[in-house]
Amino acid sequence: MPSRPLRRLSCLALLLASVAMSGMAAAEDRRTCAEGTGEAAIAACTRVIDAGGLSGSDLARLHMNRGVEWSAKGGTKGGAEHDIKRALADFDAALFLDPKLAAAHHNRGIVHAVQGQTALALADYDAALRIDPTSAATLGQRALVHFAGGDLEAALADLDAALALESTAIHLNNRGQVHAALGRWKRAFADFDAAIARDPDLAVFYYNRGNAHLAREDRARAIADFDRALKLNDGYAAALINRGIARDLSGDTDLAVADFDAALKLDPKATAALYGRGNARLHKAEHRLAIADYDAVIRRDADHAAARFSRAVVYESIGDLDQAIADYDTITRLQSDNAAAWNSLCWANALRGYLQAAQPACDEALRLKPGDINALDSRAFVHLRAGRYDAAIADYDSALKRQPDKASSLYGRGIAKRRKGDYEAGNADIAAARAIMPDVTKVFLRHGLTPPFSELAVPAAESPPPARSLPVPRRRPDPS
Repeated sequence: MPSRPLRRLSCLALLLASVAMSGMAAAEDRRTCAEGTGEAAIAACTRVIDAGGLSGSDLARLHMNRGVEWSAKGGTKGGAEHDIKRALADFDAALFLDPKLAAAHHNRGIVHAVQGQTALALADYDAALRIDPTSAATLGQRALVHFAGGDLEAALADLDAALALESTAIHLNNRGQVHAALGRWKRAFADFDAAIARDPDLAVFYYNRGNAHLAREDRARAIADFDRALKLNDGYAAALINRGIARDLSGDTDLAVADFDAALKLDPKATAALYGRGNARLHKAEHRLAIADYDAVIRRDADHAAARFSRAVVYESIGDLDQAIADYDTITRLQSDNAAAWNSLCWANALRGYLQAAQPACDEALRLKPGDINALDSRAFVHLRAGRYDAAIADYDSALKRQPDKASSLYGRGIAKRRKGDYEAGNADIAAARAIMPDVTKVFLRHGLTPPFSELAVPAAESPPPARSLPVPRRRPDPS
């Protein structure tokens, strides 16, 4: 959400009250302190403060205005921590001189919010609103802090109140974001549309509406909004990244890669662009290039679980199961409640033949997400490879109750039934699986399971040989 710009108070009262200072130079300094920006304003404020002769609310306003400029300087590319400290010192001085200066609380709250000091920011905004409960700007800023902290209803209440006082495009846009986060899409789009109608030249409004369309999987509208944002601001890296994501999800992987490349030219450290390009390259089956992008993300952020997950998927797809297992294992340590990672760890171990390591991972996935179809299917596969056919059938049954057309579960259950000697039921499951996924036998063969005899002999026959079950393939012993 865009933040309300830092508010600076006029020093008209100062100009009238500062009789101790004389001359055109002093008057110009007071004017520059009140209305100027950057180093010039800081220097002017400092000269007026150092000249003396002022006290109370007049001096407080000087400190507050200088604090605004210090905080703006500290937030720039070349800014430093000491600039922020100077800003806070000026706001503290302003409030010592005039405890009822609401704007000083407001501006100090912005600095605390930017620094991630949520409690201090809320305390300042609350104090400002006790002094001036009609400040739409402060209500809007407090809403941003509530939004960032996940208190969406509090953010919505503040924005409703702000809009009742001052119906601005910024407040409408920000409320649209809250509605989107709450899944209230109709209200969200109404607010975004209204914000754009009031200020059609602000790129961030189209960007935010595009994100809402993307969340709704309306990729065409999302791309159209990102196009508009980029037409207004061709250096908008975030819009390039999200348009790249939308294009990738739409199957336009070449255009997606072009967007991610453009974003990386603007910001070579944009991990989101590297990660997005890796995903697009994965979808293009450019496996080594995808791994290179994921590697770059992980070098910058070793805890980037999504990049590790995607890299593991690539390793698994090219048959490097040990690397895939290593990544999945790391993810489960980074995110111990990630059921998908536990399931993938189970599956990769099962494919590798590490059955004793596989089952506990599947058990944990199902503990975290009871009844998960994929985890049930994975654990059933582990049981099947281990020769525990009753357990395999039980898990396949559970998966198929939830998704009756899951071809892998039908086929696996068919194999388990045949190995138990129930050839009629097994053949029926296998036939149903093939009707859904014609190449399911080849898939299971790649997974290390011998197909039914009908796939191995000519002519094909589904009847069993006398007094034997399907052979269990030789597999690498479990090292544990």
